[in-house]
Amino acid sequence: MITGKRLHGVLSDPARRFCAERGLLAERHCAAAARLLDQKLWPALTALEAPIPPETIYAQKRNYEELLPKTVRVKTAYLERRREHGFRVAEDLGLVAMLRSESFVAFCTALAGRPLRKRHGIQALCYGAGDYAGPHTDHHPEEPLARDGYVDVHLTLCTPGVAQQWLVYARRGHFSEVVDVTQQGIVTGYRLPFWHYTTPLVVQRAHARRWVLLGTFLFADAP
Repeated sequence: MITGKRLHGVLSDPARRFCAERGLLAERHCAAAARLLDQKLWPALTALEAPIPPETIYAQKRNYEELLPKTVRVKTAYLERRREHGFRVAEDLGLVAMLRSESFVAFCTALAGRPLRKRHGIQALCYGAGDYAGPHTDHHPEEPLARDGYVDVHLTLCTPGVAQQWLVYARRGHFSEVVDVTQQGIVTGYRLPFWHYTTPLVVQRAHARRWVLLGTFLFADAP
């Protein structure tokens, strides 16, 4: 899956927090997988929604001291909750086996450039029209194994009619970097935590969707 040495250890440099690569996954297979997920997994998804709390404005006492928690609107299948309907559907489709496979772990380890813990988190996300994730860091300072950093790897599958969605992330203290994440089969890697957000999905068809299959990995040598 990895083409050339340039991607090996691409996230091993702490100064590089994000990478996005095309050409690693066959677009026709990604399109077929997106159709299958739309048919089978979509009805079993759970809504994940956290709107902007009104008190972030009306409870504010001083100028320019607003604080925005993470906001999001998307649908998901929690693939580690075996009792949920979404897990059972994903397991029947072979999705769980794929995200748990040795080849997927080896791929993510190559991107990370350092050993990863064997047990990793997996999830499926589905963005519909207007769905997004607001500015956040994905920092977990209360979790000893994650507070010094960890790696997320996302695989994107799009159905026809997806027009636009951007991943915006910070470099040198400013939201200055923008990547189109609607490219079929794009692989994105995150060395977390860092500031980023995903813009609302723009579609040309009413039921167009962007699917994201993700793995979350802790470093094996984390203190």
